[in-house]
Amino acid sequence: MKTRKRIVAVITLIMMFILSACGGGEEATSGNSSDKKVIGIALQNFSDEFRTYMIDAMKKEQKNYPDIEFIYSDAQNDSAKQMNQIENFIAQKVDAIIFTPVDTVAAVDIVARVNDAGIPIIVANQTFDGVDAATAYVGSASIEAGLLEMEEVAKLMDGKGNVAIMHGQMGHEAEIKRTEGNKQIIEKNPDMKVVLEDTGEWNREKGLTLMENWLNSGQQIDAVVANNDEMAIGAIMALEAAGKLAEVVVAGVDATPAALEYMKEGKLDVTVFQDAIGQGVSSIQTAVKAANGEEVEDVMIPFKLVTPENVEEFAAIYNK
Repeated sequence: MKTRKRIVAVITLIMMFILSACGGGEEATSGNSSDKKVIGIALQNFSDEFRTYMIDAMKKEQKNYPDIEFIYSDAQNDSAKQMNQIENFIAQKVDAIIFTPVDTVAAVDIVARVNDAGIPIIVANQTFDGVDAATAYVGSASIEAGLLEMEEVAKLMDGKGNVAIMHGQMGHEAEIKRTEGNKQIIEKNPDMKVVLEDTGEWNREKGLTLMENWLNSGQQIDAVVANNDEMAIGAIMALEAAGKLAEVVVAGVDATPAALEYMKEGKLDVTVFQDAIGQGVSSIQTAVKAANGEEVEDVMIPFKLVTPENVEEFAAIYNK
């Protein structure tokens, strides 16, 4: 009889321990499970080359903050998916969010929701109308890239000829503003005109296919001006296969290591350096300050023109 009572008592203690543990787990899901602060990083994608260098820089910089947890989410260029990821960060009550928008229209609502939750939000890399409502912006002025790119192309074309513009994913702030900068320069050169334009969605393979289609159209093309280097590389591949690369000026934006190699080989004529490392590092630093309740300001990182004359200077940046 005594043995049975002991067994019952032991079972009761075990059940109390299990229920207590479960209760603790439920409480943990409503907030942070440790004393660490948490920063959520909601990026439009992890796939394009510029983004990979930015992410690498972020992960390297975050090692300086071992008392903070960093959680990354990949929207895969899906605006609805990104909204869900942001809502998850809000539900987790993270201490700050770094955000690169998939869609510039949806971005306004996302910033408003995060603000309503009382969470600092750092917009990185891509700006949009309404970005002033965010806690801070870290990045560059996209129109500057389009201006620098096309100014150099106009020089190489002696201010005359047919231009084909490869857009990034339509609706992205960088696609809109870089193209706007391109066209501002073309308007200043009455002997230059845009004869073809379409989207390659920031992608090398899609840039290649688009260039093949343009070549098959029979339209005279004197310059291909792409919103980023990956599409420019795709255009180079198609032009080279058709034996027409020497006849066409090719330009891109980002100055990625791959693009710089194409420039060294004499295949890419113009690119514009967008500092992926600087943007990644500054995004983390700004978010950490915001998570700790410190005042933060916008961090503007200028674009820089890259040509065959200074290409080695920029290639050296990635070898540090």
